[in-house]
Amino acid sequence: MANSVQADTLSPQGTSAPPGSTEPLADLAARYKLTVSGARPGLLSYTKQLWARRHFIVAFANAKTRATYSTAKLGQVWQVLTPLMNAAVYYLIFGYLVKTKGGIDNYVAFLVTGVFVFTFTQSAVLAGSRAISDQLNLIRALHFPRACLPISFTIVQLQQLLFSMVVLCAIVLGTGEPLSLKWLLIVPALVLQFVFNVGLSLVLARIGAVMVDIKQLLPFILRTWLYISGVFYSLDNYTKTAPTWVARVLEANPGAVYIELVRDALIDSHSTVPAHTWAYAIGWALLMGLGGYMYFWKAEERYGRG
Repeated sequence: MANSVQADTLSPQGTSAPPGSTEPLADLAARYKLTVSGARPGLLSYTKQLWARRHFIVAFANAKTRATYSTAKLGQVWQVLTPLMNAAVYYLIFGYLVKTKGGIDNYVAFLVTGVFVFTFTQSAVLAGSRAISDQLNLIRALHFPRACLPISFTIVQLQQLLFSMVVLCAIVLGTGEPLSLKWLLIVPALVLQFVFNVGLSLVLARIGAVMVDIKQLLPFILRTWLYISGVFYSLDNYTKTAPTWVARVLEANPGAVYIELVRDALIDSHSTVPAHTWAYAIGWALLMGLGGYMYFWKAEERYGRG
């Protein structure tokens, strides 16, 4: 219903409009203060509604985290085992067979950090693409800002990353890296990555709501992104002979940006990242965070319809 009410619209007393009434339906709606059911609120109003449901977002994320591994014997240990096993495979194939570890002083810490940080974004993207399409029963049963769902799923991935960071820090220390105040830079780096991931998750949630096949395409897209993000090799080593524009594009790649910031904080032997890497990180967080939020909000009234 757009700026009008149906003929059987009820008044506040529960009675229908008088039969034969010549009053325009739009005027009836205004007089009885009727609004369109499910209409998209303004951006500011939507944001206020979202903030009012912040406790629901956190509670939903906590419930999803507990439910994810509830049937596995090792439970949440898989949050750490999965990226560790991926790192072991990458070390065997790329570090040992392809020899990508050349020129990297502490390759184990370098590789594990890259895998853990990239997995955060990868998992947020995959979860975000299913946030609407897999929760249709909840969406149709309750009224709430739909952005709660992709944000909750991203918080789930953040919780898993923080759980994994304990193991990551232990590995880094075990490989001989010193504990220093520079490690505190992990906090702003992960905050910026979280904002970026939320925005990306919102974008994929809207796309996934109407294009179910995106779930089949994403693994290939993410694998390509993984290969160009310097997870298991040094971008500097492989772009020395590349055209300048190629080096600049790879350097600005958000997948590589957040990895490099965390590596710079944790690994003392890692070459210091230039100052503009932080500018890239902030820029990507603002661009994707705000842009993704507005892109998702614009289709708010269409989620769960049809």
